Amino acid sequence: MSLILGIEYCKLDNNGRFKLPIAIKRQLEGEDCRFVFRPSIYAKCLELWPYASFQAEIAHLQKELNRYSIEDRKMLRILSAGNIVELDSADRLVIPGEQRSRVELSKDIVLLSTGDFIEIWDHDMYCRMNDEITDYAVQVDERLGRVAHEAES
Repeated sequence: MSLILGIEYCKLDNNGRFKLPIAIKRQLEGEDCRFVFRPSIYAKCLELWPYASFQAEIAHLQKELNRYSIEDRKMLRILSAGNIVELDSADRLVIPGEQRSRVELSKDIVLLSTGDFIEIWDHDMYCRMNDEITDYAVQVDERLGRVAHEAES
């Protein structure tokens, strides 16, 4: 499973389909053509996982969570809830209707790679989210600067 990199702007058709951009498709060559859509628990967006990566994520969760704990079972249930989809002959993916409406996707969407999976944002919501983050440099320094300083010590 390779890391997925990049940001792409796409359009949904009337059936909720979008063409997987060639830049992303090339990064996934040789992999299964199945994907999993899952709602993000952190933001009003969807996560698009390559099927094998999603399987590995769920296997990791099953290993880490206690199946006899009510809270852990709820967590696993939420995190494993996804819709499996396949690329069609035109390299399009269909976002299930309930998933589209949950995150209020319009015609214009943004695909934002996070390494293991791709976040799918409504374009306007993505722009608003970016506007709310005012100073990346300070946040990076606060989160990652100390890691670099600790490694130097």
